[in-house]
Amino acid sequence: MSARRKQPPRNAKTVSATETTIKSTMDIQTPNDSIFAHPLLPTQTEAILLSLYPATLILGSLFTTLSPPLSNSTYSPTHQSYQPAAFAPSYFAQKRNIFNVYFVKLGWLWTTFALLVFLFTHPAHGRPLSLAPTAQRLRALARWTAATGLWYLTTQWCFGPALIDRSFVLSGGACALRAADKRGDIEISKIKSASSAVQCKIAGGTWSGGIDISGHVFLLVLASALLWLEVLPVVLRARGLREDRTVRDDDGTVIHAVPEGQAEREKAEVEVSGWGVKFVVGVVALMWWMLLMTAAFFHTWSEKLMGLIVAFTGVWAIYFLPRGVPAVRQILGMPGL
Repeated sequence: MSARRKQPPRNAKTVSATETTIKSTMDIQTPNDSIFAHPLLPTQTEAILLSLYPATLILGSLFTTLSPPLSNSTYSPTHQSYQPAAFAPSYFAQKRNIFNVYFVKLGWLWTTFALLVFLFTHPAHGRPLSLAPTAQRLRALARWTAATGLWYLTTQWCFGPALIDRSFVLSGGACALRAADKRGDIEISKIKSASSAVQCKIAGGTWSGGIDISGHVFLLVLASALLWLEVLPVVLRARGLREDRTVRDDDGTVIHAVPEGQAEREKAEVEVSGWGVKFVVGVVALMWWMLLMTAAFFHTWSEKLMGLIVAFTGVWAIYFLPRGVPAVRQILGMPGL
């Protein structure tokens, strides 16, 4: 491992070349005192990109408030759709629009496919089109596994109802009988015992009364952030805009971490076609558009905000916590290293 510091050589930190942690793939530099140099916080570029998410939700909500057709629309917060659907103010305001059905509803499948394309076609992770389990690929898959676990626990199952359903019930929500329906005691008992939105719908009830975390906002933010955080180091290097991240070393020292021999890697990466990166960027761009459509046409502000908070919590735990905790970094690694 090479070592570079702005301080005199006698202050240089030496690192054993035989270490098996991610530290063995990094050069060492001392960071400045900027707030963006804190290991647990995003860099300036990352902060700008992350700020696009709340800005998108605010933009969509303002559009809803200031647009007369939307402010006078027939949107039902209980059904989370426009009633009747024929009066939806836009094609994207219809739940059955093709992008919602085949892209957002299958969002994690698209996320997984895009990540795999990037991992196995870009030289930053090993020889392109080779299935060799390189350290970079294994750590990226570990991050994907952590994100998948969060997605599954939040939206699908968490030792029973998903976290979305549990939070809805804890905030005062329940499955209720539709006012216009007249049902027997058995059906009413099924409705009252429903503990998830799916069970409630099957029983013929309506999920109402609580704060429903927006699953669309959660998915689109988590998935798109995962993808662009994976490709960002490659894009920055290819554009000559490298922005070093900081990490906390085993002894508590905060250092800049950049790949060893980075100049040679950058030259090789730029010379290789980046169609895998372009595919990821395309998926992320469509996810951003659907996030804007969700912000404009669906959910209350509190539901969208909760979806954003849960997604940001996951992104921080997977991509920023490892920078400040060496033990976590050994498992999840860092993109681009």
